[in-house]
Amino acid sequence: MRVIHVAPTPFGAGGLFGGGERYPLELALALARSQEVDCELITFGRPPSVRRDPSGLTVRVLRPLAWLRRHPAQPLAPGLAAVVRRADVVHTHHARSVPSRHAAWAAGRDGTVVTTDHGLGGDASGRWARRFALLLAVSAYSVRTLAWPADRVRVVHGGADPHRFRPDPTEDRAGVLFVGRLTPHKGVDRLLRALPDGASLTVAGTTGHDRRRPERDYPQLLQSLARGRNVRFCPAVAEAELAALHRRAAVFALPSVEVTCYGHPVGISELLGLSVLEAMASGTPVVASRIGGVPEVVIDGETGFLVEPGDVAAMHDRLATLLADRGLARRMGDAGRAAVLDRFTWAACADRCLAAYREVVS
Repeated sequence: MRVIHVAPTPFGAGGLFGGGERYPLELALALARSQEVDCELITFGRPPSVRRDPSGLTVRVLRPLAWLRRHPAQPLAPGLAAVVRRADVVHTHHARSVPSRHAAWAAGRDGTVVTTDHGLGGDASGRWARRFALLLAVSAYSVRTLAWPADRVRVVHGGADPHRFRPDPTEDRAGVLFVGRLTPHKGVDRLLRALPDGASLTVAGTTGHDRRRPERDYPQLLQSLARGRNVRFCPAVAEAELAALHRRAAVFALPSVEVTCYGHPVGISELLGLSVLEAMASGTPVVASRIGGVPEVVIDGETGFLVEPGDVAAMHDRLATLLADRGLARRMGDAGRAAVLDRFTWAACADRCLAAYREVVS
C-alpha cells in the first residue's frame, strides 16, 4: 500500500515544530518503520527537495507559488496534484488547509483520502468535508469540535517515542519544564505567576506569529514576569536536548487557557497535547489544565494533576506538591510511562491508522 501524508506547515530548520508539524512527521516515520506501507511525507517550503530517511520514509518538500493570506498553513503549490495521484491512500493534515482540500480534489477517487485535524480554523463540515472518506481524529474532543458523522470518524490519538523519551535513573530531576510555542493561549504567563518560590522553570519554545498588538508583545510580557526568578528560556532546542530536558525535569506543566491574558477567548485549544505524552513517556509527572483532549491522556491523581484553565492558585499548589514529594512524583511518573507504553506510542497510532487505511481501500 502506498500512503502519502500531506503536512501543510513546514517543519524543522526555518519552519515550525508544534503539534501540527510533529504529528504527521512522527506518524509517517512510524508507518515507514512498520514496513507495511510505502510511505511519503509531503510538506512545503524553499528550496524544494526530496530525501530518504533511514526508516524508509521519503520526505518531499514542494515549493509554493505563494501562501494564501500569507498564512504558514495555507501554501499554494500546483505540483501537489501530480504527486498525490500516485497514492493508494492520501492522509492530509490540517483538514481545513488549502493543501488538504487540494489533495482531496486531486486524488479524485472516492474513498482514498482521509484527514486529521490539528485545530486550524475554518469550515471543515461543508462540501469539502464530503471528499474525505474518514476523519482520523487525535482525540474525542477533536471529534466534538468538528461534529462529523460518527460512522466517518476513527479516534487514533497520537503518541510519543518511548525509546527517545524515557526516564534515566542516573539523572537528577529538578524544576518545572514547559515545552510549546510562546503564544498567549498556552498560558505561560499563568505558569510564571504560579511558580513556587525557589523553584526553577525551563521554557522551551519559539515565539508565535501573531502580528496584532498586544499579542505580538507577549514574549516581552513573559520576560518581565520572569525577572528576578530562576527562569531559563530556550528558544531553539535540538531533538536530543529536548529528550534530556524531559528526563531532568521534576514536573512538566501545560498551563493552556480558555481566555488569554488579553481577554480573548480561545476557540480550540490542545486537541491532544503531544508534549504531555512525551513528558509521560519520560516518567515525568504532569500538571496540566483540564482543557481540550488533555483529560483523555492525563488521569487526575494518577499520572499527574489537572487544574481548571487559568487557575493560578491551583497550579501553584499542585506544582509545589510534586516538587516537595519526590515519592509521589515518581509514582505518577511511572504510571504515566506505563500509560504511554500501553496506548500512546507512535507504533500503536500507526497500527490504528493502518486499520483505517485498509477500510477505505478494501
